[in-house]
Amino acid sequence: MEFEYWWLLALPLFFTLGWLAARVDINQLLTESTTLPAAYFKGLNFLISDQHDKAIEAFIEAVQANADSMELHFALGSLFRRRGEVDRAIHLHLSLLERKELPDQQKQAVMAELAQDYLKAGLFDRAEELFTSLHDSRYKQTALRALLEIYIREREWHHAIKSAVELERLSGISFRKEVAQFHCEIAMKAILEHDVHSARHALDTAIEADKGCVRANIMLGDLEAGAGNHKQAISFWKRVEFQRPEYLGLVAPKLLNSYKALGNLDEGITLLKGYLQTYKLPSILNLVYETTLSEEGAASAEKLAREELRRKPSLQALDQFLRAQSLLEGANQQDALLMQQTVRYAIGNRSAHYCDQCGFRARNFHWQCPACNAWESLSPETKESAV
Repeated sequence: MEFEYWWLLALPLFFTLGWLAARVDINQLLTESTTLPAAYFKGLNFLISDQHDKAIEAFIEAVQANADSMELHFALGSLFRRRGEVDRAIHLHLSLLERKELPDQQKQAVMAELAQDYLKAGLFDRAEELFTSLHDSRYKQTALRALLEIYIREREWHHAIKSAVELERLSGISFRKEVAQFHCEIAMKAILEHDVHSARHALDTAIEADKGCVRANIMLGDLEAGAGNHKQAISFWKRVEFQRPEYLGLVAPKLLNSYKALGNLDEGITLLKGYLQTYKLPSILNLVYETTLSEEGAASAEKLAREELRRKPSLQALDQFLRAQSLLEGANQQDALLMQQTVRYAIGNRSAHYCDQCGFRARNFHWQCPACNAWESLSPETKESAV
């Protein structure tokens, strides 16, 4: 291949163009830097060192020196929100909206900030109105997430479903679990209003949204049991094993009651013992122990607790073992009872359900964490906290 000599002329030309472009970028950066007031950089320095009060003072000074800078106003408003001074953030953003010369794009940005202020202040109606009016695509997902939070707090489940479905479409993130829970909440409301037909429809829709929705099958079983259809109720509750077996402890007492209502208590106990053997759930162990104690006597209950102690030593199993021993004839009942009381005191109130998102500790199981509002985040089985 022949060498093209004209490339020798082109190389210096390309080098010169690159140097000019770099000079333009540097000059532009220097120009933009000199337009920012010194107070802006002081504010940044205070932010880095977590001196928020001084940062606010510096940003106020910067805004006064450069009243046309939207970015400075937004930074100051965000600081106000973080500090809990929401009224000052609202006043700041409302004053910006009063500017008649504000372009539509900047107006949308101010409205988005003001909506966040209202949300932080708990003024949900005003926040909802602003988030709904944002037509700029840049704020669509942020607005939908905020609206979803508002609808959940206000228990407007139909609106929450619409927002979650649209958010899933835009973001590609699945919200099927949340949508199913929203349908379950709709079913709960229908049950309280004695509208069983609507409740069943909502629960069926929940399962369509999320095949693994344990709560929907539990509630469907509850409806059938309430109507006296215990066989149908049992069939719904048994589905939990094929969805999420760790939730079987929530339906175990219901299963036992329905089997008892059908006159098949032995079959129910056999089923629960099978679950215990397979999944080793403490809540099922408790139920099987109590049922064995009442139906078969202290000797059988002691044997069950002894086997559990050998398999997995725990204060709970030791408590059950000592309780059964205290009921046996010929045993040193007083000593066994004394030891059981000591173990019971040591256990105390240490068992609780824990949220795997925020670590919240709850005495009772909730489908939604009371602290962080995450769905299905609490452990269905109680866990012992450290002493």
